[in-house]
Amino acid sequence: MEKEIRTIGVLTSGGDAPGMNAAIRAVVRKAIASGKKVMGIEKGYRGLLDEEIYEMSPRDVSDSIQRGGTILRTARCEEFMTEEGQKEGAKICKKHGIDGLVAIGGDGTYRGAQKLASLGINTIGVPATIDLDISSTDYTIGFDTAVNTAMQAIDKVRDTSSSHERCSIIEVMGRNAGYIALWCGVANGAEDILIPEKYGFEEQEIINNIINNRKKGKTHHIIINAEGIGHSTSMARRIEAATGLETRATILGHMQRGGSPTCRDRYYGSMMGAYAVDLLCDGATNRVVSFRNGEWVDFDIDEALAMEKHISEYEYSISKALAI
Repeated sequence: MEKEIRTIGVLTSGGDAPGMNAAIRAVVRKAIASGKKVMGIEKGYRGLLDEEIYEMSPRDVSDSIQRGGTILRTARCEEFMTEEGQKEGAKICKKHGIDGLVAIGGDGTYRGAQKLASLGINTIGVPATIDLDISSTDYTIGFDTAVNTAMQAIDKVRDTSSSHERCSIIEVMGRNAGYIALWCGVANGAEDILIPEKYGFEEQEIINNIINNRKKGKTHHIIINAEGIGHSTSMARRIEAATGLETRATILGHMQRGGSPTCRDRYYGSMMGAYAVDLLCDGATNRVVSFRNGEWVDFDIDEALAMEKHISEYEYSISKALAI
Protein backbone atom coordinates (compact mmCIF):
# COMPACT_ATOMS: atom_id res chain seq x y z
CA MET A 1 0.00 0.00 0.00
CA GLU A 2 1.41 3.39 -1.03
CA LYS A 3 1.92 5.96 1.70
CA GLU A 4 -1.05 8.32 1.85
CA ILE A 5 -0.43 11.78 0.40
CA ARG A 6 -1.11 14.46 3.00
CA THR A 7 0.35 17.63 1.47
CA ILE A 8 0.27 18.55 -2.22
CA GLY A 9 2.54 21.20 -3.70
CA VAL A 10 1.69 23.01 -6.93
CA LEU A 11 3.93 25.03 -9.25
CA THR A 12 3.96 26.48 -12.75
CA SER A 13 7.17 26.34 -14.73
CA GLY A 14 8.54 27.45 -18.09
CA GLY A 15 6.55 29.77 -20.35
CA ASP A 16 3.23 31.00 -19.00
CA ALA A 17 0.00 29.96 -20.71
CA PRO A 18 -3.59 31.22 -20.35
CA GLY A 19 -5.53 28.70 -18.27
CA MET A 20 -2.72 27.95 -15.84
CA ASN A 21 -4.69 29.76 -13.13
CA ALA A 22 -7.69 27.51 -13.76
CA ALA A 23 -5.43 24.49 -13.22
CA ILE A 24 -3.91 25.97 -10.02
CA ARG A 25 -7.40 26.77 -8.72
CA ALA A 26 -8.58 23.25 -9.43
CA VAL A 27 -5.56 21.69 -7.70
CA VAL A 28 -6.06 23.81 -4.60
CA ARG A 29 -9.81 23.31 -4.27
CA LYS A 30 -9.92 19.63 -5.25
CA ALA A 31 -7.06 18.82 -2.88
CA ILE A 32 -8.65 20.64 0.05
CA ALA A 33 -12.01 19.01 -0.73
CA SER A 34 -10.15 15.67 -0.53
CA GLY A 35 -8.76 16.50 2.90
CA LYS A 36 -5.26 17.46 1.76
CA LYS A 37 -3.09 20.44 2.61
CA VAL A 38 -1.85 22.52 -0.34
CA MET A 39 1.42 24.40 -0.63
CA GLY A 40 1.89 26.92 -3.43
CA ILE A 41 5.41 27.16 -4.85
CA GLU A 42 6.15 30.47 -6.54
CA LYS A 43 8.38 30.90 -9.63
CA GLY A 44 8.55 27.21 -10.54
CA TYR A 45 11.63 25.15 -9.72
CA ARG A 46 13.54 28.39 -9.05
CA GLY A 47 11.10 29.22 -6.28
CA LEU A 48 11.30 25.67 -4.94
CA LEU A 49 15.07 25.99 -4.47
CA ASP A 50 14.60 29.45 -2.95
CA GLU A 51 11.84 28.08 -0.67
CA GLU A 52 9.22 30.55 -1.87
CA ILE A 53 6.52 28.28 -0.52
CA TYR A 54 3.29 29.07 1.34
CA GLU A 55 0.11 27.29 2.35
CA MET A 56 -2.86 27.97 0.07
CA SER A 57 -6.54 28.17 0.94
CA PRO A 58 -9.59 28.24 -1.36
CA ARG A 59 -9.64 32.03 -0.96
CA ASP A 60 -6.12 32.30 -2.38
CA VAL A 61 -7.44 31.20 -5.79
CA SER A 62 -10.64 33.24 -5.75
CA ASP A 63 -11.08 35.63 -8.67
CA SER A 64 -8.22 33.97 -10.57
CA ILE A 65 -9.84 31.71 -13.16
CA GLN A 66 -10.42 34.57 -15.63
CA ARG A 67 -6.89 35.97 -15.33
CA GLY A 68 -4.12 35.34 -17.83
CA GLY A 69 -0.59 34.39 -16.80
CA THR A 70 -0.06 32.51 -13.54
CA ILE A 71 -0.72 33.74 -10.00
CA LEU A 72 2.17 31.55 -8.82
CA ARG A 73 4.45 33.22 -11.37
CA THR A 74 7.02 31.26 -13.32
CA ALA A 75 10.74 31.19 -14.07
CA ARG A 76 13.34 29.03 -15.71
CA CYS A 77 15.98 27.46 -13.50
CA GLU A 78 19.29 26.15 -14.84
CA GLU A 79 20.34 25.04 -11.36
CA PHE A 80 17.47 22.57 -11.23
CA MET A 81 18.84 20.87 -14.35
CA THR A 82 21.77 19.62 -12.26
CA GLU A 83 21.74 16.54 -10.04
CA GLU A 84 22.65 18.71 -7.04
CA GLY A 85 19.75 21.06 -7.71
CA GLN A 86 17.30 18.20 -8.08
CA LYS A 87 18.42 16.60 -4.81
CA GLU A 88 18.10 19.95 -3.07
CA GLY A 89 14.58 20.35 -4.52
CA ALA A 90 13.51 16.95 -3.17
CA LYS A 91 15.04 17.79 0.20
CA ILE A 92 13.11 21.08 0.36
CA CYS A 93 9.86 19.32 -0.56
CA LYS A 94 10.35 16.93 2.33
CA LYS A 95 11.29 19.79 4.66
CA HIS A 96 7.94 21.46 3.94
CA GLY A 97 6.02 18.18 4.18
CA ILE A 98 5.25 18.09 0.45
CA ASP A 99 4.84 14.44 -0.48
CA GLY A 100 2.93 15.04 -3.70
CA LEU A 101 3.59 17.66 -6.39
CA VAL A 102 1.56 18.92 -9.36
CA ALA A 103 3.90 20.51 -11.93
CA ILE A 104 2.09 22.58 -14.58
CA GLY A 105 4.00 23.38 -17.77
CA GLY A 106 5.67 21.87 -20.82
CA ASP A 107 8.19 19.11 -21.49
CA GLY A 108 10.91 20.86 -19.48
CA THR A 109 8.56 20.94 -16.51
CA TYR A 110 7.90 17.22 -17.03
CA ARG A 111 11.62 16.47 -16.88
CA GLY A 112 11.90 18.28 -13.56
CA ALA A 113 8.95 16.32 -12.20
CA GLN A 114 10.52 13.11 -13.47
CA LYS A 115 13.69 13.80 -11.47
CA LEU A 116 11.76 14.58 -8.29
CA ALA A 117 9.78 11.35 -8.68
CA SER A 118 13.03 9.37 -8.80
CA LEU A 119 13.98 11.05 -5.49
CA GLY A 120 10.84 9.99 -3.65
CA ILE A 121 8.38 12.84 -4.33
CA ASN A 122 5.13 11.72 -5.94
CA THR A 123 4.76 13.93 -9.01
CA ILE A 124 2.10 14.54 -11.65
CA GLY A 125 2.63 16.73 -14.72
CA VAL A 126 -0.12 18.86 -16.27
CA PRO A 127 0.37 20.01 -19.90
CA ALA A 128 0.28 23.80 -20.23
CA THR A 129 1.92 25.41 -23.24
CA ILE A 130 0.56 27.56 -26.05
CA ASP A 131 2.71 25.58 -28.51
CA LEU A 132 0.56 22.39 -28.40
CA ASP A 133 3.82 20.44 -28.77
CA ILE A 134 3.47 17.85 -26.00
CA SER A 135 3.22 14.47 -27.70
CA SER A 136 1.25 12.59 -25.05
CA THR A 137 -1.83 14.83 -25.26
CA ASP A 138 -4.14 16.08 -27.97
CA TYR A 139 -4.58 19.36 -26.13
CA THR A 140 -2.41 21.63 -23.98
CA ILE A 141 -3.70 24.40 -21.73
CA GLY A 142 -3.23 27.81 -23.34
CA PHE A 143 -3.36 26.87 -27.00
CA ASP A 144 -6.95 27.92 -27.62
CA THR A 145 -6.49 31.37 -26.11
CA ALA A 146 -3.19 31.94 -27.91
CA VAL A 147 -4.50 30.88 -31.31
CA ASN A 148 -7.60 33.07 -30.94
CA THR A 149 -5.47 36.05 -29.87
CA ALA A 150 -3.28 35.54 -32.93
CA MET A 151 -6.26 35.07 -35.24
CA GLN A 152 -7.85 38.33 -34.14
CA ALA A 153 -4.57 40.23 -34.58
CA ILE A 154 -4.06 38.76 -38.05
CA ASP A 155 -7.58 39.84 -39.07
CA LYS A 156 -6.60 43.41 -38.22
CA VAL A 157 -3.33 43.22 -40.15
CA ARG A 158 -5.22 41.75 -43.10
CA ASP A 159 -7.55 44.75 -43.17
CA THR A 160 -4.69 47.22 -43.56
CA SER A 161 -2.80 44.91 -45.92
CA SER A 162 -5.82 44.88 -48.21
CA SER A 163 -6.23 48.66 -47.99
CA HIS A 164 -2.61 49.29 -48.98
CA GLU A 165 -2.39 46.40 -51.48
CA ARG A 166 0.66 44.94 -49.78
CA CYS A 167 2.05 41.57 -48.79
CA SER A 168 2.11 40.90 -45.05
CA ILE A 169 4.28 38.32 -43.34
CA ILE A 170 2.86 37.68 -39.88
CA GLU A 171 5.03 35.71 -37.49
CA VAL A 172 3.29 33.73 -34.76
CA MET A 173 4.72 31.87 -31.78
CA GLY A 174 5.00 28.11 -31.31
CA ARG A 175 8.69 27.51 -30.68
CA ASN A 176 9.64 24.63 -33.02
CA ALA A 177 6.04 23.54 -33.62
CA GLY A 178 3.75 24.86 -36.35
CA TYR A 179 0.32 24.34 -34.77
CA ILE A 180 -0.47 28.02 -34.12
CA ALA A 181 0.70 28.92 -37.64
CA LEU A 182 -1.32 26.13 -39.26
CA TRP A 183 -4.52 26.91 -37.36
CA CYS A 184 -4.23 30.65 -37.98
CA GLY A 185 -3.29 30.12 -41.60
CA VAL A 186 -6.52 28.22 -42.20
CA ALA A 187 -8.70 30.39 -39.94
CA ASN A 188 -7.37 33.65 -41.42
CA GLY A 189 -7.42 32.50 -45.03
CA ALA A 190 -3.68 32.94 -45.61
CA GLU A 191 -2.19 32.42 -49.05
CA ASP A 192 0.95 30.79 -47.64
CA ILE A 193 1.55 28.99 -44.33
CA LEU A 194 5.16 28.34 -43.30
CA ILE A 195 5.70 25.77 -40.55
CA PRO A 196 8.96 24.13 -39.38
CA GLU A 197 7.66 20.62 -39.95
CA LYS A 198 7.11 21.21 -43.68
CA TYR A 199 9.13 24.20 -44.80
CA GLY A 200 12.11 23.53 -47.04
CA PHE A 201 13.04 27.18 -47.62
CA GLU A 202 11.17 27.31 -50.92
CA GLU A 203 11.14 31.11 -50.98
CA GLN A 204 11.08 31.24 -54.76
CA GLU A 205 7.86 29.23 -54.70
CA ILE A 206 6.29 31.87 -52.44
CA ILE A 207 7.51 34.64 -54.76
CA ASN A 208 6.04 32.84 -57.78
CA ASN A 209 2.76 32.42 -55.92
CA ILE A 210 2.58 36.16 -55.20
CA ILE A 211 3.37 37.09 -58.82
CA ASN A 212 0.79 34.63 -60.19
CA ASN A 213 -1.87 35.91 -57.81
CA ARG A 214 -1.15 39.50 -58.87
CA LYS A 215 -1.69 38.48 -62.50
CA LYS A 216 -5.08 37.09 -61.47
CA GLY A 217 -6.02 40.44 -59.92
CA LYS A 218 -5.32 39.69 -56.25
CA THR A 219 -4.19 42.89 -54.56
CA HIS A 220 -2.77 41.63 -51.28
CA HIS A 221 -1.08 38.50 -49.92
CA ILE A 222 -0.96 37.05 -46.39
CA ILE A 223 1.87 34.77 -45.25
CA ILE A 224 1.70 33.18 -41.80
CA ASN A 225 5.22 32.38 -40.64
CA ALA A 226 5.95 30.17 -37.63
CA GLU A 227 8.43 31.25 -34.97
CA GLY A 228 10.48 28.11 -35.65
CA ILE A 229 11.28 29.49 -39.12
CA GLY A 230 11.54 33.15 -38.14
CA HIS A 231 13.56 35.78 -40.08
CA SER A 232 10.31 37.46 -41.13
CA THR A 233 11.85 40.92 -41.57
CA SER A 234 14.64 39.79 -43.89
CA MET A 235 12.19 37.56 -45.75
CA ALA A 236 9.93 40.58 -46.29
CA ARG A 237 12.82 42.56 -47.81
CA ARG A 238 13.69 39.76 -50.23
CA ILE A 239 10.07 39.23 -51.29
CA GLU A 240 9.55 42.96 -51.90
CA ALA A 241 12.73 43.14 -53.99
CA ALA A 242 11.68 40.12 -56.08
CA THR A 243 8.01 41.01 -56.58
CA GLY A 244 7.89 44.80 -56.42
CA LEU A 245 4.97 44.44 -53.99
CA GLU A 246 5.32 46.42 -50.76
CA THR A 247 5.92 43.79 -48.08
CA ARG A 248 5.76 44.26 -44.31
CA ALA A 249 6.64 41.90 -41.47
CA THR A 250 4.60 41.83 -38.27
CA ILE A 251 5.85 39.76 -35.33
CA LEU A 252 3.01 39.19 -32.89
CA GLY A 253 5.32 38.07 -30.07
CA HIS A 254 4.36 37.62 -26.45
CA MET A 255 0.89 39.12 -26.75
CA GLN A 256 -0.09 35.55 -27.65
CA ARG A 257 0.79 34.37 -24.12
CA GLY A 258 -1.42 36.89 -22.36
CA GLY A 259 -5.08 37.71 -22.05
CA SER A 260 -8.09 36.23 -20.34
CA PRO A 261 -8.30 32.49 -21.13
CA THR A 262 -11.09 31.16 -23.32
CA CYS A 263 -13.80 28.91 -21.95
CA ARG A 264 -11.98 25.90 -23.36
CA ASP A 265 -8.74 26.73 -21.56
CA ARG A 266 -10.57 27.40 -18.29
CA TYR A 267 -12.50 24.14 -18.58
CA TYR A 268 -9.57 21.95 -19.64
CA GLY A 269 -7.32 23.59 -17.05
CA SER A 270 -9.87 22.84 -14.35
CA MET A 271 -10.33 19.22 -15.40
CA MET A 272 -6.61 18.55 -15.73
CA GLY A 273 -5.78 20.12 -12.36
CA ALA A 274 -8.47 18.11 -10.60
CA TYR A 275 -7.45 14.91 -12.37
CA ALA A 276 -3.85 15.41 -11.21
CA VAL A 277 -5.03 15.58 -7.59
CA ASP A 278 -7.06 12.39 -8.05
CA LEU A 279 -3.97 10.62 -9.34
CA LEU A 280 -1.93 11.70 -6.33
CA CYS A 281 -4.70 10.66 -3.94
CA ASP A 282 -4.66 7.23 -5.62
CA GLY A 283 -0.92 6.90 -4.93
CA ALA A 284 0.27 7.57 -8.49
CA THR A 285 3.63 9.14 -9.26
CA ASN A 286 5.76 9.98 -12.30
CA ARG A 287 2.60 10.43 -14.39
CA VAL A 288 1.30 13.12 -16.73
CA VAL A 289 -2.30 14.12 -17.33
CA SER A 290 -3.43 13.93 -20.96
CA PHE A 291 -6.49 14.40 -23.14
CA ARG A 292 -6.55 11.71 -25.81
CA ASN A 293 -9.38 10.74 -28.15
CA GLY A 294 -11.94 12.64 -26.09
CA GLU A 295 -10.96 11.14 -22.74
CA TRP A 296 -8.93 12.15 -19.68
CA VAL A 297 -6.05 9.71 -19.36
CA ASP A 298 -2.55 9.60 -17.89
CA PHE A 299 0.84 8.26 -18.95
CA ASP A 300 4.14 7.50 -17.32
CA ILE A 301 6.39 10.56 -17.71
CA ASP A 302 9.14 8.46 -19.28
CA GLU A 303 6.68 7.14 -21.86
CA ALA A 304 5.23 10.59 -22.50
CA LEU A 305 8.63 12.18 -23.13
CA ALA A 306 9.55 9.40 -25.56
CA MET A 307 6.45 9.96 -27.72
CA GLU A 308 6.60 11.86 -31.00
CA LYS A 309 4.04 14.29 -32.35
CA HIS A 310 3.52 15.17 -35.99
CA ILE A 311 1.43 17.67 -37.92
CA SER A 312 -1.54 15.89 -39.52
CA GLU A 313 -0.76 15.25 -43.18
CA TYR A 314 -4.47 15.54 -43.99
CA GLU A 315 -4.87 18.88 -42.22
CA TYR A 316 -1.76 20.27 -43.89
CA SER A 317 -2.95 19.14 -47.32
CA ILE A 318 -6.31 20.84 -46.70
CA SER A 319 -4.53 24.07 -45.75
CA LYS A 320 -2.74 23.98 -49.13
CA ALA A 321 -5.93 23.26 -51.03
CA LEU A 322 -7.84 26.10 -49.38
CA ALA A 323 -5.10 28.61 -50.20
CA ILE A 324 -5.42 28.38 -54.00
